[in-house]
Amino acid sequence: MSASLYGYRRAKNLVAQGLAILATAFGLFWLVWIVWTTLSKGLASINPDLFTKMTPPPGDEGGMLNAFFGSATMSLLGIAMGAPIGVLAGTFLAEYSQKSWIGNTVRFVNDILLSAPSIVLGLFVYTLVVAQMGHFSALAGAIALAFIVLPVVVRTTDEMLQLVPTQMREAALSLGVPQWKVIVQVLYRSSLPGIVTGILLALARISGETAPLLFTALNNQYWTTDVFSPMANVPVVIFQYAMSPYESWHTLAWAGAFVLTLFVLCVSLLARAIVLRNKISHD
Repeated sequence: MSASLYGYRRAKNLVAQGLAILATAFGLFWLVWIVWTTLSKGLASINPDLFTKMTPPPGDEGGMLNAFFGSATMSLLGIAMGAPIGVLAGTFLAEYSQKSWIGNTVRFVNDILLSAPSIVLGLFVYTLVVAQMGHFSALAGAIALAFIVLPVVVRTTDEMLQLVPTQMREAALSLGVPQWKVIVQVLYRSSLPGIVTGILLALARISGETAPLLFTALNNQYWTTDVFSPMANVPVVIFQYAMSPYESWHTLAWAGAFVLTLFVLCVSLLARAIVLRNKISHD
């Protein structure tokens, strides 16, 4: 290789690296700015009333206890509805229809659902549930969140099961073990950390969704445990309070954004820890 050609390729490599570094720095700048603004304004708004009082009427002081409870309820219901179906669907794709047209079709539809705007899913559940019931409800909100959880868990389960060595399947089947037992007792045990990680990431994603809940659960100023009635939730409260002209509501909105960001961060770190622990155990 001539010196001129080597120098030309080295120059192109340096230019590419420089552009990549600039793009990374540009993205990180805005990310750090957003996180810093949320943490600085949100942390200053934290007080005991936030976790002990209900959302207040206009111009009054209060907290977000009912909103925290509502978000937890709908997120857990969404996980409870979406995760089992997602695991079963991912198992079907990985173990029963790897090369069939049905499997390819389901994967294609799942990819579309994975990239679909959440507001479209909320409008779909509004037409399917809210319009039929005649009123907003936490159950409708949970169903909308379940539609967001479903494709994430399907993709994760499918990929994690495909990573299990074929020799493990063959060894178990050669002993006369039924395939369903191979899946439950061998494959699920091997891929469990990855599947749990996918479920946790899905939980982190739905915890901050606002658009689907505007169409389904809406809001409720009071405490309620009835999933068939409108229920307060953190994302919608943040949206409504941030758009209001009241300074006390702005303070609550920043505090709710801080708690929500902290929750997503903790869930993401937990998912990372599970992946790292699984990697270390295999090494």
